[in-house]
Amino acid sequence: MSRYDRQIKLTEVGPGGQGKLRNAKVLIVGVGGLGCPAAMYLAGAGVGKIGLMDHDKVDMSNLHRQVLFQESDVARSKAVVAKERLEKQNSEVRFEVFEVPLTVENAENIINQYDVVLDGTDNFETKYLINDACILTNKPWVFASIYKNEGQLSVFNYKNGPTYRCVFPKSTRQNISCEATGVLGVLPGILGTLQAAEVLKIILGAGEVMSGRLKLINMMRASEQIIKINKRPEEVEKIRKNGIAPVYIDCDLKNKEQWYLDVREVFEQPKPKGKKVLSIPMSDLTLRYQEIPNNQEVFVFCQSGKRSKNAIEILKNEFGFHNLKNVEGGIETIIDG
Repeated sequence: MSRYDRQIKLTEVGPGGQGKLRNAKVLIVGVGGLGCPAAMYLAGAGVGKIGLMDHDKVDMSNLHRQVLFQESDVARSKAVVAKERLEKQNSEVRFEVFEVPLTVENAENIINQYDVVLDGTDNFETKYLINDACILTNKPWVFASIYKNEGQLSVFNYKNGPTYRCVFPKSTRQNISCEATGVLGVLPGILGTLQAAEVLKIILGAGEVMSGRLKLINMMRASEQIIKINKRPEEVEKIRKNGIAPVYIDCDLKNKEQWYLDVREVFEQPKPKGKKVLSIPMSDLTLRYQEIPNNQEVFVFCQSGKRSKNAIEILKNEFGFHNLKNVEGGIETIIDG
C-alpha cells in the first residue's frame, strides 16, 4: 500500500476508501484534452478498472494538450496508446479499450458495466447520448466542456439529481470544438483534473459533489462562478419512457448539384442532406477512396476546414486524386441558415 500512502493518510480516504477506489470502475469517453489528465490521476489514485473509449487516432495538433501522447504516437489509436502509457504508471489498474464511438446501439450496454462515466468529448451529440444512457442505467456522469478560454463543469444524474437535459433541453445546431475555435492546452488540463476530482469524491462518498451546480471558469480572467441547476423531471421522464433520444440536426446545402465529401466523424453535426454528399470519416479514407468520384469536381469539408485539407493531401498523394477542393471555413460556409 506504499503507493497510496499519501492519500490513505487523509481521513476522507483511509484504508476503507482505498478499497472503494480499488473496486471502482470508471469509463472515460474521449481520451483527448480532458480525458488524458483525468485518466492519469484516476490511474494514479488506484481506481481498479478504467475504460478508455476513443475511436480517433493521435494527430500532431493534439500534442499540446493531450498529455498522454508523444510525437512517435502520431497516427496510432488514442485508446491503445493511452492504455500503454497508463499501464506503465500503475500496473495494478485494469484497463479496457474501446476503439469505437459511443452509439445509440452500444451506449447502454457499455455504460452499464461501469460505476461512473467521465465525459471527455467535444460534441453535443455524444453528451446527450451519455446523458440518456446514464439515466437509463442509473449511473452518474461527470461533465466538462471548453470554449476558447472558458470551461464548464458539473455532475449529472447523481443520486436522482439534475441531468444534462435539465440544463440543456435542446441542442444548438453548431458544435464548437477546439479544432474550430482553438484552445490553450492548460484549460482542458484544468477541467480534466477537476473531473477526476469529482469522480474520486463520488467513489469515496466524500466531500461535496458538483451535482445541482454548474461551475463556470474563465482562465484568462482567473474567475470562477457557480450557477445552481434545477431538476426538470419531465425531461428525465421522457428518456425513461422513450429511451435514448439521439440528436440529429439536418441542414440544406446552398448548392445541391455539387459533389461533396464529408470527412467528419459520424456523430458530428449538422448533417447536410443531398444525393451528392458522401460521408467518409478520415479514418476510413484509405479503405473507401474508390467511392469518391475522380472525374468531376468534389468539395471536401469538415467542421473547420483543417481535416478536409489533410484529407485532400492523403487522397492526392496516395491515390492520385486531382479533382478535390477544400471548403475553407468548414461546413457552416456551404449550408443555408
